[in-house]
Amino acid sequence: MPYLTQDQTAEPDSAGSGATGGHRTTTVERGAFCLARCDCGWSGPARRARSQARTDAERHTADR
Repeated sequence: MPYLTQDQTAEPDSAGSGATGGHRTTTVERGAFCLARCDCGWSGPARRARSQARTDAERHTADR
């Protein structure tokens, strides 16, 4: 079982989408890597820097 840690949650965007009203992102750690995930099913690339995974999540929510 992979080691998972929730690191950050972004607020849903004001425009909203789907039944949840927006995208909620988190960062998840897997060993030495961190990746961003969203409730919509999107997943960013694995990063060694948590800050880069957070940036991926921010870009995802900004694009939606």
